[in-house]
Amino acid sequence: MRWLAATAGTALVATVLWDAFETIVLPRRVNRRLRLTRLFYRSTWGPFSASALLVPAGNRRESYLGFYGPLSLLVLLALWATGLVAGFGLLQYADGSSVETAGGGSGLATDLYLSGTTFFTLGLGDVVPRGRLARLLAVVEAGMGFGLLAVVIGYLPVIYQAFSRREASISLLDARAGSPPTAAELLRRHRGPGGASALEQLLHEWEHWSAELLESHLSYPLLAYFRSQHNNESWLAALTTILDTSALLMADVEGSCARQARLTFAIARHAVVDLAQVFRTPPAKKVEKDRLSPETLAALRTDLAAVGMPVADGAAHDGRLAELRRLYEPYAIALSRYLLLPLPEWRQASPRRDNWQSSAWEPAPAATRSEHF
Repeated sequence: MRWLAATAGTALVATVLWDAFETIVLPRRVNRRLRLTRLFYRSTWGPFSASALLVPAGNRRESYLGFYGPLSLLVLLALWATGLVAGFGLLQYADGSSVETAGGGSGLATDLYLSGTTFFTLGLGDVVPRGRLARLLAVVEAGMGFGLLAVVIGYLPVIYQAFSRREASISLLDARAGSPPTAAELLRRHRGPGGASALEQLLHEWEHWSAELLESHLSYPLLAYFRSQHNNESWLAALTTILDTSALLMADVEGSCARQARLTFAIARHAVVDLAQVFRTPPAKKVEKDRLSPETLAALRTDLAAVGMPVADGAAHDGRLAELRRLYEPYAIALSRYLLLPLPEWRQASPRRDNWQSSAWEPAPAATRSEHF
């Protein structure tokens, strides 16, 4: 029985330490299937997302889903601490429960209590290790407790800094592409003198944003569960809007803007495909509704032509656009279904107010197409 406890305790401590190292310290994607963190998120997100479907759609559901990311992070840290406490408790038990207690009793429960007070450095003194190995285990465990606390203190700011950088660009997209963003609105608001150069600069900035998203969310996948501040915005919707815009420019427009669109499309597509791989969401094969029907595409081109941004038409351009869409849409749809993040439309079917136009203290203006840009 003692050797079994020693084996289980050693395996538990080693598993937790390696998992924490891969999750926090190792700055690259981990492809190994059997991971404590991956098992934790797979086993908790499914029931949580299913329960979210019972909440009325809209603000309440988004608020409910918004709890999962931060809460899961705290529960994961607690899971690691519990695993280390249990592992060292089993090792103390395997050593023969070499402890001295005020009441004179010993056993597995006492060993777990000693492990807990040692890990959290309580130092109550009612249970103390007695043998050499027991004392060594207590010292090592206390050091690990301090180490985990230090790592967590450094880990949380990194997570929230990455989240803040991601959300800042998403908020800036509000005035540039609407709320929620659409490719048609993004192009429409960059009409007129200087619009092409501004659009090229925007795509250049979002090329860097996509690269940062790829790096941060591959290193810390739990960031994908953190929801945006506004219910009609998300990192997936922003990424898909940029892909839609780039694909439209690549298929129908030539020039320097199309060149930047190709560069932005490449890194944005890289991000959406790799993130789908991280969450093991295979590309969607069946789609309930085509995001860009022929009627929507025709209306989109008509809208852009009306504001002086004519887009090429014809079977060749339609085929090129469809080919580009097949490169990323199935992956975006799969992520949307898994994370419960709605994808943006290509074109606003009806006028909508931007987030910056709304206020809780003033009467809501009528929903009209923004002409401020």
